[in-house]
Amino acid sequence: MTRCVALLRGVNVGGRNRLPMADWRALLETRGYRDVATYIQSGNAVFEAEDLPETVQAQITGDIAARFGFAPGCCVLTAEDLDKALAANPFPEAVDTPKTLHLVFLRGEAALDEAAAELLCTAQEQFRMGQGVFYLYTPKGYGRSRLAERLDRVLKADLLTARNLSSCLKLQEMARA
Repeated sequence: MTRCVALLRGVNVGGRNRLPMADWRALLETRGYRDVATYIQSGNAVFEAEDLPETVQAQITGDIAARFGFAPGCCVLTAEDLDKALAANPFPEAVDTPKTLHLVFLRGEAALDEAAAELLCTAQEQFRMGQGVFYLYTPKGYGRSRLAERLDRVLKADLLTARNLSSCLKLQEMARA
């Protein structure tokens, strides 16, 4: 069994793509995943699965589409993948203010237009591309960041889904439990 972390994109945002977490937990358990736990309403789950992450992603997306009528983007990491992404954090100064750093998890080949990204950054924002993750440090807030707002235009991948450092640390804690 592999400890997995599933990150959905675009659920329970602005009243669209409504996915009650209790229903999602039940759906994951019906699939045979074990020790299922969810975290906040934005589509985060931790569980054990026998299948590879790519297979789990497809199963989750298909199950949600069949039951709820929409297919959210889904990124499934192993607990080890999440540990590596957190250990590679290039912005240790964000540890004291964990909502200022977002880890954007990438699925598929990623291409960054670095010059365009630099133009969108304020003087205080910084970013780094990592292995399967893009780190965006926004000391003035993610919601105020022009780069965060336009990230889909300068960073191309099959899927991008962002979580702040605080959420990632909580998911890591849950994955270790």
